[in-house]
Amino acid sequence: MRGSVHDSQSDSHRSPDQRVIMHLDMDAFFVSVELLARPELKGQRVIVARESSRSVVLSASYEARTFGVRSAMPLERARQLCPDATIVEPSANYRGYSRAVMAILHDVTDRVEQVSVDEAFVDLTPTLRRLGNPVDVAQSVRERIWQELALPSSVGISSSKFIAKMASSGSKPNGLWVVPPHRVQEFLDPMPVGKLWGVGPKTASTIESWGIHTVAQLREYDLDFLMARLGRAAGAHLFQIARGIDDRPVVTFRQEKSMGAEHTFAQDSTDAEEISREIFKLSLAVGRRLRKAQRQSRSLSLKIRFDTFETLSRSCLLESSTDSGREIHRAVMKRLRELEIVDAAGRVPRPIRLLGVRAEKLEGRESGVQQSLLDDTLQPTAQNYSRDWHGAEAAMDAIQQKFGAEGLLPANFLKVSGKSTERRG
Repeated sequence: MRGSVHDSQSDSHRSPDQRVIMHLDMDAFFVSVELLARPELKGQRVIVARESSRSVVLSASYEARTFGVRSAMPLERARQLCPDATIVEPSANYRGYSRAVMAILHDVTDRVEQVSVDEAFVDLTPTLRRLGNPVDVAQSVRERIWQELALPSSVGISSSKFIAKMASSGSKPNGLWVVPPHRVQEFLDPMPVGKLWGVGPKTASTIESWGIHTVAQLREYDLDFLMARLGRAAGAHLFQIARGIDDRPVVTFRQEKSMGAEHTFAQDSTDAEEISREIFKLSLAVGRRLRKAQRQSRSLSLKIRFDTFETLSRSCLLESSTDSGREIHRAVMKRLRELEIVDAAGRVPRPIRLLGVRAEKLEGRESGVQQSLLDDTLQPTAQNYSRDWHGAEAAMDAIQQKFGAEGLLPANFLKVSGKSTERRG
């Protein structure tokens, strides 16, 4: 299944030291995987989401997208836009299919940067002498993915990651678009400024208020103007990206800079005990991920989303780095009380929809062995208490590794009521 090909590549226009970057993006990945088990739904309006009024859309078929349905949209809103869509519960082994796709890319070259479960950058530059035309390489990859996994994909090829990604987006679904170096500006100029990498809705709105709507119009303004209006870093970035300048390398190993977990309540909660219990559960999950990755952190963030969808994010700093869920929980709960989310009487004045705990600025475990300046004042019982919890969590890790995440849980988890959805990232 070759799909559409937009090929204006010419080797005569590529200098010997010019990079060739490919961006592979699976088409409606979650939907495509689910359709393998539900082929009767092909060509129909399909939404992958959990059947709950509080769920969000994980993925939508292109037929549903024509009605405005998008990923991360509340399911209730998606139903309003596309009332006859079929809702499919997520059930497939998405990570297994993702690993299979990435294995196919690694058969071409080891210069693969996976950026999500369904997309990756590939530096094809070293393969050109061995494999030849990058278009042929890309087509063979797409055809192999289709033949072995029956999953459609789209590809963009250019001299930088940014342009390659924009090309793959423009080729969807099931297409391939090549933008050679001498055609980059022609490709970019008609594009709305909001499509540029690093330009969010707020920045796009600001730029459009100046009467600038396209990249071609943006290029009429010099570097000094953009830095004066947007700041030095943002202005310089915008100046370069509008000219297709993106020197970012394909990173074959990316170490996580943060680890977190989130919980969405089945019903908005004003129960202080339930909130503490969920923060404890999230903290243990974060600690478990830190220990598994041999990482520690002393910089934590707490995320709270109220029933009004107002979201509050606040940070807290530990005295020393840790990978203990118990210590993370104590620090986050202290911050929660400081914010008066839970008042002195133990009440929660504002209903809470979502909670999140995240460890940031991660460091190697060996970097975090410096003891807290307060250690000298700790009583032996407090030291033993902390040490005992580290031992208990290590034991939990071993049991859960053998019997699964539910193999051993703290007793207070047994009080959790109702169903909920959790996300880690």
